[in-house]
Amino acid sequence: MKKSLLLAALLALSVVACSKTETPAPVAAPAAPAAEAAKEASAAAVDATKDATAAVKDAATATADAAKDAAKDAATAVKDAGAAAVDAAKDAAKK
Repeated sequence: MKKSLLLAALLALSVVACSKTETPAPVAAPAAPAAEAAKEASAAAVDATKDATAAVKDAATATADAAKDAAKDAATAVKDAGAAAVDAAKDAAKK
């Protein structure tokens, strides 16, 4: 009786094992959306870099213009001060 019970259990186990079907692995999502997102992010970064470069260029130009104007003003002030000193020296020499 033990052998027939073991044989029945073995037969039941094999039937159960054979009736199971494996589920197929899920298909991976296409990589296209991720690649497209990376492409868009790259394009946005390029645009931001161009905008930043233009802003830096404008700021540098404004700074250079301000430095030129300050140098002109300083040169004019020195010239005027020199002329005043010469006039003062002439007046002092006359006295």
